[in-house]
This record gives sequence, C-alpha cells and structure tokens, in this order.
Amino acid sequence: QVQLMESGGGSVQAGGSLRLSCVASGYSGLWNPKRMAWFRQPPGNRREGIAAFAPGSQSTYYHDSVKGRFTISRDSAANTWSLEMDSLGPEDTGMYYCAAEMYSGTYAPPLAGRAYTYWGQGTQVTVDS
Repeated sequence: QVQLMESGGGSVQAGGSLRLSCVASGYSGLWNPKRMAWFRQPPGNRREGIAAFAPGSQSTYYHDSVKGRFTISRDSAANTWSLEMDSLGPEDTGMYYCAAEMYSGTYAPPLAGRAYTYWGQGTQVTVDS
C-alpha cells in the first residue's frame, strides 16, 4: 500500500523560509509517478494546489500566489520531493499535503486535486506576522 509522508512543517516568522519534504513508501518496483505535487489548506478554506512537478517532462506548475517564492523539486532519492518556501507570509499558513498522480490514461490539470491518487496526512505550517 503506497503511503506518502510529509515532514518539515513548523512555525516561522513572516519573511522566513521552510523546506517541506515528502517520501513515498509501500510501492512495488520503481517509483514512477506522472506528477508529484503540494497542496495546502488554509484555515477555513478549501484545499488548493500550489505546486506540481512532472518528472517525465521536467515541467513545473505553480499557483500564482506562490510563484517566485516556492520551488518544487525532486530530490536525489527518486521517491522524495520537496517544497522550498521563501518569503513566507501569514497567508501561507495552513496544512500542507503532498500528493502523487500515477499514469492512468486520464487527464486533469496539474494543480487539480482530482488528478491525484495518493495523499499524505499533512504537515502544519504557521507563519506569524
């Protein structure tokens, strides 16, 4: 059973940085997702896709609210990916989830939650003003 596990959340002052990581486990063979992504859910709001990475094309996708501040990347361990978050503000507070989309023959936009099969449990990020 595939499991995703996030780490790296915490509290930080506005203007600070955090790095989130996600590790996939429980899969058989090679870890070969179509896309890997990060979502967040601010308090009282819906979950939104903020960054995605397609290993095959090396393409990245970002929500407008994080462009230029967040960077998604795949780590040297192929089953691990990260989200580097800089210039954090209180609006970035929320629960952050990693997700993985496997090849299925169907299409959904890279930041759409319905594209993703596997989800982590989430890690909390709190940015104090």
